[in-house]
Amino acid sequence: MQIIAVKDKQTIKDFINLPWGIYKNDKNWIPHLKQDIEKVFDPQQNKAHANGKIIRWVLKDNNNIIIGRIAAFVDYKIADNFEQPTGGIGFFECINDKEAAFLLFNTAKKWLQSNKMQAMDGSINFGEKNMFWGVLVENFTDPNSYGMNYNPEYYKTFFEEYGFKTYYKQFMYKRDLNVPAQQIFVEKSENIMSNGDYSITNVRGMSIDKLAENFKTVYNAAWGGHDNFKVLSSKNANKIIKALKPVYDKDIIVFVFYKGTPVAFYVNIPELNEIFKYVNGNLNWLGKLKFLYHKLKKTPNTMVGVVFGVDRDFQGKGIEGAMIKWTEENIVTLGRYDQTVLTWIGDFNPKMLKVCDNLGANIYRTYITYRYLFDREKEFKRCPIVG
Repeated sequence: MQIIAVKDKQTIKDFINLPWGIYKNDKNWIPHLKQDIEKVFDPQQNKAHANGKIIRWVLKDNNNIIIGRIAAFVDYKIADNFEQPTGGIGFFECINDKEAAFLLFNTAKKWLQSNKMQAMDGSINFGEKNMFWGVLVENFTDPNSYGMNYNPEYYKTFFEEYGFKTYYKQFMYKRDLNVPAQQIFVEKSENIMSNGDYSITNVRGMSIDKLAENFKTVYNAAWGGHDNFKVLSSKNANKIIKALKPVYDKDIIVFVFYKGTPVAFYVNIPELNEIFKYVNGNLNWLGKLKFLYHKLKKTPNTMVGVVFGVDRDFQGKGIEGAMIKWTEENIVTLGRYDQTVLTWIGDFNPKMLKVCDNLGANIYRTYITYRYLFDREKEFKRCPIVG
């Protein structure tokens, strides 16, 4: 077997195209967009390059066939926040061959060690956590959501037999929108809405700038205090909302206000993979035409909760119940969506897990973010729980 660094058009093509061979018989697999993957490796499109570095390899067998790939990276703004400097590996794909998988892991490990790292997390992204994050370990019977990893069951065995340990689990929740709100949600909604200081609305008529500012307010209030939490600036909030604009549906982005101040949000978008399954991983001119067609046709019948948050000072007051009832009355009645999926929430955040339970949602997919300490004698510690 031969490890080859990705440096030219041919090796980039080999890196991008490998999954089509691995998943050719898997009807549930929907490929990531080639353009999304290449953005990660482009310094002009991925701000993580300003604070770190990334490299990737492909693996050939003795017959010159590509059988695996992996990327390794360091974001120095994040790496040194841990007890031991920690880099990452991602975009791991491999045939069912442990020797090949371990060769890929070893290659990434050596490179990270040469860059003064003492541990590696995987499989993760060189950038934001909402894309390409985690190893799928439960539910291999449903198509993957947009941006979420999908992999064969044997990847879990590869990671754990190599020596990776669970740093945290990631849970995705699903809720059937046609199931009436439970009585407890009705009561919570009535209690909340009987207080004239509360109001709930979608974002129709809300400007991009106002939407971004409201988003920033709730985000910082909901997640402030978490390990490695970074305050969201107005500039970055605007970037997030503008990035969502081409795909969002104003009817399914929900905010709760208390005395005019946003205290909770439920940001949904249509399930893009219900469109992207028709473009076969390539958003070229033909893919864009197909995307536009299915967007105008309103093909998706699933909405994805890309982020759900409640100001810490308002958690436990029944706001989630009020949003569920509002959704039933104002979104379900549109007749376009019949289920909602919530993007992953880590087991380090029990409060948000409880909120999802309170929403009447059920865990339907589980991922793991693994960590491997290079010093095998060092005590392993899981991700700290959010206080």
